Amino acid sequence: MARLSVIIITKNEAANIGACLDSVAFADERIVVDDHSDDGTADIAGRSGARVVARRFDGFGPQKNHALSLAEGDWVLALDADERVSPSLRQAIESAIAQPAGDGYEIPRLSSFCGRQMRHSGWYPDYVLRLFRRGRARFTDDLVHERVVCDGAVARLKEPLLHAPVVRLEDALSRMDRYSTAGAAMLVAQGRRVGFASGITHGLWTFLRVYFLQAGFLDGREGFLLAVANAEGTYYRYMKAWLARRRRD
Repeated sequence: MARLSVIIITKNEAANIGACLDSVAFADERIVVDDHSDDGTADIAGRSGARVVARRFDGFGPQKNHALSLAEGDWVLALDADERVSPSLRQAIESAIAQPAGDGYEIPRLSSFCGRQMRHSGWYPDYVLRLFRRGRARFTDDLVHERVVCDGAVARLKEPLLHAPVVRLEDALSRMDRYSTAGAAMLVAQGRRVGFASGITHGLWTFLRVYFLQAGFLDGREGFLLAVANAEGTYYRYMKAWLARRRRD
């Protein structure tokens, strides 16, 4: 029977890691690569039965590739700490690896924002390639917004992966700051020309795209909050890159 490894990277995820690991207790192996958390994340993961490895964070892609290198199962399921595998998705995963239709599977992700499941705003169906045959896929080495590249056929599962990235508005602000900093570093590393106006124009376009073109208004008040948060994240990404280039020049 095919063996399944679950890999997760963490940094101060004490509020999430226990429930995440419990949702994949059916896996043959669970690996957590932790960036020296100081909130008890590693202890909680260890008590939940996971193998915990400490490693300094050097980007989402490199960190996840290191976690992947530790896996020993025939198949690998990559999760974030704020994601959960429902019983119905578990059945779909077990069926998929028992009778594979490809070397990788995309899973629709159903995310919530401040307590509301978002079915518009560009958030659903958010297909993510998370389940793949070990040895046939790896993560890109991007510092942020990494993705899985699969060397083989990719199929899709129907059951969604549950995702709760933003429980409180404060979580959105913290997430925006972290991701905009990493995104700015990528822009600078790529040599992109970024001017002062770039943040304004890209931020405005992000709000219009999320709220109107991707029907965020159908997600109610939370849809408006999400569109604003995304616009702010884009704005700060470009402004941080502009400031970094100005300091360097």
